[in-house]
Amino acid sequence: MKIETTNLLALACLPAFIAIALAQPFESRQSSLPQGATAHRDLAYVSGGHERQKLDLYLPKDGTNLPLIINIHGGAFKMGSKEQGVPLEYLRQGYAVASINYRLSQHAKFPAQIEDCKAAVRWLRAHAAEYRIDPNRFAAWGSSAGGHLAAMLGTTGDAKEFDVGANLDQSSRVQAVVDYFGPTDFLQMDAHRLPSGMAHDPANSPESELIGGAIQENKEKAAKANPITYITPGDPPFLICHGDADPLVPHHQSELLEAALKQASVPVTFHTVKGAGHGGFKDPKVPELTGEFLAKHLKPIKSTP
Repeated sequence: MKIETTNLLALACLPAFIAIALAQPFESRQSSLPQGATAHRDLAYVSGGHERQKLDLYLPKDGTNLPLIINIHGGAFKMGSKEQGVPLEYLRQGYAVASINYRLSQHAKFPAQIEDCKAAVRWLRAHAAEYRIDPNRFAAWGSSAGGHLAAMLGTTGDAKEFDVGANLDQSSRVQAVVDYFGPTDFLQMDAHRLPSGMAHDPANSPESELIGGAIQENKEKAAKANPITYITPGDPPFLICHGDADPLVPHHQSELLEAALKQASVPVTFHTVKGAGHGGFKDPKVPELTGEFLAKHLKPIKSTP
């Protein structure tokens, strides 16, 4: 994973165990590109935009009307890159995979990050025919900060306020969400964090830096950045996976999301990884549930490896 200079400075200011966790890829999902697959790198989804407004698109050798997995990297909203945790193994199962960069909190404050994710989704839909993608079968998948943004894509599909820029004739909705331990209600994080876990209320926390001020002193801004705020009955199905010993994003954050989705009658599967921290899951149930969830809601077309 590439870490920019500004990211290294940010890491130096964090407690050691947190800095180590954030510097590592959250899930070891990276695999080699299958034979015959094609990689289209650094595609600008905003014409003449920020250097971070680019994506990589991976296509299997064969198949048309391919379902698409959109990978959104984590990194506390202040680090990480589109090379991180890309689930290339799904190319062998007939999926296309896109992995996106977005502006980080040192580049722009919220809602820039979700605006970028939505711009990427609209760009992918606008170019679906060119890349053999089915525009009606998109899944967002992310871990930690990426899980937050995947969840935001899922819950803001019917909210127009974050759709800005080009390709506004295209929808920014996704048809499924895989959220690995993403924050969902910033204001409740510290009330449920582990005793030795990261504090989120201070002005230098990832969430505070994202919105441009201490979250408890900017409750309106914080609420606007919460995926839970936007849940409606028409939202896509969710798969949530979270370790119950997570020192960075409290497990309670996913409990809140599950409860809110259920209350709105949105299909949701929530899997707790017993004893697990911030990713690095060794529980075989996680990839099993993820594969089944994507197959159920995107119905992939088999292609030749």
